[in-house]
Amino acid sequence: MGVRGLHGFVANACPSVCTVVSLKEMAEEYQIHQPGCTPVIVVDAMCCLRHWYTPESWVCGGQWLEYLSVLEDFIKAFTTAGIKLVFFFDGVVEQKKRHEWVKRRLRNNKEISRIFQFMKTHRKQPGRDMFFIPSGLATFTRFALKSLGQETICSLQEADYEVASYGLQNNCLGILGEDTDYLIFNTCPYFSISKLHLDRLVTVMFSRESLCRSLGLNITDLPLLACLLGNDTVPEGMLESFRQKCLSGYSSAKQNNDRRTNTILAVADYITRVLHLQQGVKDLEEMLPLGQNKTVFCRGMASYLLPGQQSPWLLRIPNLETSDKQEVIMCSDPEILQVAKEQHVQAESYLVYNILSSGEIECSNTLEDEFDPELPGQALIFRPARQHIYSLLLEDSKGGIPSLRTLWLSQDAEVQAQRYNTFLACFHLWNEREELQALENSLAALCCLLIYLLWQVDTFSLEDLNAFIAQTLCLRGKSATQLSGLQLTHVDSRAVQLGSLFIRGLTTLILANSACGFPFRMDDLMAWKMFDGKLFQQKYQQSHRGCCVEELLEGNKYWLTEFQNLKSLICKACMKNNRALQSQQRGNEFIRESESRRWGSSFQRSHQPLFSSLFHNPNQGHQWRGLGPYSSRFETGPSGRRYRSEEQSQKRRGFQHTPRWPR
Repeated sequence: MGVRGLHGFVANACPSVCTVVSLKEMAEEYQIHQPGCTPVIVVDAMCCLRHWYTPESWVCGGQWLEYLSVLEDFIKAFTTAGIKLVFFFDGVVEQKKRHEWVKRRLRNNKEISRIFQFMKTHRKQPGRDMFFIPSGLATFTRFALKSLGQETICSLQEADYEVASYGLQNNCLGILGEDTDYLIFNTCPYFSISKLHLDRLVTVMFSRESLCRSLGLNITDLPLLACLLGNDTVPEGMLESFRQKCLSGYSSAKQNNDRRTNTILAVADYITRVLHLQQGVKDLEEMLPLGQNKTVFCRGMASYLLPGQQSPWLLRIPNLETSDKQEVIMCSDPEILQVAKEQHVQAESYLVYNILSSGEIECSNTLEDEFDPELPGQALIFRPARQHIYSLLLEDSKGGIPSLRTLWLSQDAEVQAQRYNTFLACFHLWNEREELQALENSLAALCCLLIYLLWQVDTFSLEDLNAFIAQTLCLRGKSATQLSGLQLTHVDSRAVQLGSLFIRGLTTLILANSACGFPFRMDDLMAWKMFDGKLFQQKYQQSHRGCCVEELLEGNKYWLTEFQNLKSLICKACMKNNRALQSQQRGNEFIRESESRRWGSSFQRSHQPLFSSLFHNPNQGHQWRGLGPYSSRFETGPSGRRYRSEEQSQKRRGFQHTPRWPR
């Protein structure tokens, strides 16, 4: 993220830019100079995720209770020092950065393939050098921080701009993150999350003033430098010939410097030696090989200008909002759109505003094996549920679905029942309403997800179901410390995929809950309430070895009753839908057997249309390739804005297993 190679440059070639500081001492000094004011650090949460996720196990689906404990300790360290934290999360992927987002997702796919190859070969989790954040980490971190009482904001544009703007306008103590763009923005000090020692609240502060002194630049030159070097907005290859020209004419290049260091020094030298003498947009255009890329380049520089700031290199500031985003508003009700916007910014909902405002959502990578012949792509598995949620949000299906005004704004007592029914309808579960309502909410959510998965994937077995139910019940009796001490003899790659699939399913439940006006409390749908990756691995392996239910439940008789009730409810729902669950013990042989199999699984589509006559979607279906990470505008065919239900055309027909990402 940010400017290519700039972090390495300041660390190796400009050590004066990096200063070790005590955040506690800075906070005390802040309060001396501004009595009565609380020092605030604004946190770029997306930069911090991999640094926050310190539980040893990361491949099994997430150690969510352990992770929640880590976040509590992180917050406590700052509050004890009198520092308030404000957390920002990316709410969108801007069009100007979409090409870079896609490139990163494709690189992540290659990393994920290597992770699964390692697990199949060694039957254990790879080392931290191959670390990949668990599925749903950003989503659940956002809700975790809110549950811990922290101010949490979801951005309406790229988070780095909003973080820098918030830091400047609120006179913050600094920004905590890991993005060299914060060296370019003219805002408050920038602190490194990767260098943070939480026990002492000591980290590295990057000084943009020192960077400018080292390069002979003004602070107002930094956006120009960033764009000439290449960043998320200006592709690196766009000005490669220009940088080569600067490098060849740079007389102070040192042989002991790497090429990137000499390039940065050469470009900075060109700015001071040539461009400063003939400053102005017209001269800049004549002296740089911008051509048709002029607009991209100017927008790139303008993206660093915070409210009220100007650039000597730009006579006219491009309108970033209109030029960067197509004006497509999917929701015709301004009050509903405003409610969705407020919930989005306050991090209370999930993806709803993105759908209503632009019809676009992004779904990042997840741990799934593209060469597994038995499990369809996760995006494909949850597509029917997403389609019905889209129909609900866009009020596209004229079949009696309650309006958003009713679901979101009405205070009538009977509307809560409508919210619950509409939520169940998203997953074809209205017939199970009475049984589900009799359960506590987190267990009802568990059953909703497991029934849906059993309907969608015909390779799910009784052993898989037993493992999921058992780990959720056993999780209730364990602390984060106990879960941390749990040891596994090996790691099963199929269980890794199932764990990742379950977590992705929880995010789909959260989306449905947001769309339906919150029939569940968000806290009831959180991962730490019903899933632990390492515990699921243990229960999965026990179940497929043929362990009895009593052993799965660790001898707890109360859990045994609950287990039987939950399993009975789920199996009855499957029987109603002609889905007969079979026993298929895989044991340790599955890993070796799966290596020899080739493509050939079927994707069960034998269930009825997901909306009943009361919630009927009349549109017909179309083919779609199952992607893992994707950026989707409508998930529809050429007919435009409609979100089509595919069940009629796909009924009792298998899908061909397809890659998670188009090659």
